[in-house]
Amino acid sequence: MTFDRLTSRTGRVLVLAGALIAANGCAATGRPGQASAYLIVDSLLAASGAKPTTFGGTLSSDVLTNGGILEDPARASFRLEMKDPTIGASPVNFITLRGYRVTFTRADGRNTQGVDVPYAFDGALSATITGTTSVALVLVRAQAKLEAPLRALAGAGGAVAIATFADVLFYGADQAGHDVTVSARISVTFADWGDE
Repeated sequence: MTFDRLTSRTGRVLVLAGALIAANGCAATGRPGQASAYLIVDSLLAASGAKPTTFGGTLSSDVLTNGGILEDPARASFRLEMKDPTIGASPVNFITLRGYRVTFTRADGRNTQGVDVPYAFDGALSATITGTTSVALVLVRAQAKLEAPLRALAGAGGAVAIATFADVLFYGADQAGHDVTVSARISVTFADWGDE
């Protein structure tokens, strides 16, 4: 075997080994994007507008409460983590959330907005995650309860319900301008639940 062939073969092996190591490093992070930090949603809890301080892991959303319309709040808890766990977070890695998008879907696949489920919507946030942080948001807008399909549930006394998933996509960026997103899901059942 000549020196040129040996060098060429060794070079190919080294390039392949380097590519495998790099691919393994990307797979280990499991997070797309160029930001060196990412967010974990530790919890997404919601409360009925009728009891806005009683948060739980599912939401029974009342479309008509004592003759009125109330929005349903939620609270999300986040944790900042580094893609490379051997380095600690610095201020440039802190992630500022700018907003969120709520999209409702049904398990039966009937997902036409304004017919089968409420319309998706965006909300604003302004929270910088440096370690662990909780933020407040609106999960079900009052406006959604005035529109189809929720408006038709009013007056049914809970006899008719629409069971959905609320998928919440939170978006923002680290302090270097790299986009970051994270999502969470909660079950929401809409009905005209009985009033106290």
